[in-house]
Amino acid sequence: MLMFPKEHPAYTVLLVDDNPENIRLLDEALRDEYTIKVATRGEKALEIARSMPVDIILLDIMMPGMNGFDTCRQLKADPATRGIPVIFVSARGEVEDESVGFACGGVDYITKPVRFPVVRARLRTHLALYSQERTLEQLVRQRTTELAESRMEILQCLGRAAEYRDNETGRHVIRMSHYCYIIAKAYGVSDDEANLLRTVSPMHDIGKIGIPDSVLLKQARLNADDRAIIQQHCAIGHNILGTHPSPLLRSAAMVALTHHERWDGNGYPNRLHGEDIPLFSRILAIADVFDALTSCRPYKQAWPLADAVEEIQRCSGSHFEPAVVEAFLRSLPAIEAIHTQYADSGEPASSSSTTYQSVDSTE
Repeated sequence: MLMFPKEHPAYTVLLVDDNPENIRLLDEALRDEYTIKVATRGEKALEIARSMPVDIILLDIMMPGMNGFDTCRQLKADPATRGIPVIFVSARGEVEDESVGFACGGVDYITKPVRFPVVRARLRTHLALYSQERTLEQLVRQRTTELAESRMEILQCLGRAAEYRDNETGRHVIRMSHYCYIIAKAYGVSDDEANLLRTVSPMHDIGKIGIPDSVLLKQARLNADDRAIIQQHCAIGHNILGTHPSPLLRSAAMVALTHHERWDGNGYPNRLHGEDIPLFSRILAIADVFDALTSCRPYKQAWPLADAVEEIQRCSGSHFEPAVVEAFLRSLPAIEAIHTQYADSGEPASSSSTTYQSVDSTE
């Protein structure tokens, strides 16, 4: 059922006509019900519509300079104004003129001389439609946002669930996601893409679910057979996430598969080289290694931050893309703040231990 808006000055009507008498008559007929704005040229109408809220436009066709048809085309070409309903009001009453008006994006066509009861009725109808359309768009945006947030929360929960198998606090994925966002922004990635990386990064090790505890929780350093088993977690993670049309899940599957590839081509599982490695995984690789070095593991104690940074620099051009290393170095203050804020319970922010295992010998 169509709900008509109440007649009050909250709705703004823009009158566009080069004839002052036409403007005066329409203004007198509508001023008690609506807030009236006036333009006598198409160019001025565009300026007003782009600079303030306008709910509907009554637009003459024959005007000096930009005519009504061209004005409507410009309104519909601009994302900021394309949703404003345009009603043509013209002395040109030929069917061809009406067809052009509708083709330009107009919602109605009133022929002069106008009958004011008709104008009022058409305004109320189109304002009601416009109001309901905006309400529906807001509802769709709200539901879409809620769905996206739910997907993000599910991904983060699954990532933490996988991490709990060999990290009781699960804070590794929290630190990782923040590190990834910080480094991505320093690298020059757009905010939308950096947020996407932050969202999917907790899923990078989801494949650990398929690794036997005897290997995953081993207290000693891994031997060659162990490493071969644990390296399977990349393919397992990719298979868990599967092929899905959602950009969110596609990105999550991609980082699960490729986050252990190396810039020099000596990584796994597919020995990708250089820019063949997806950018998300080139960024995530540094965040993952830095957090692994600065956290306690069954086979080692946490490295001091300075030593971990030095190791990242040492591996620039071999394990890591040099440009991503530079972005990491520029981001150190923010990264250190995250490292401290989300330190594992009972674990110091850094350690003086000298029991190290270099990046080149890790899984």
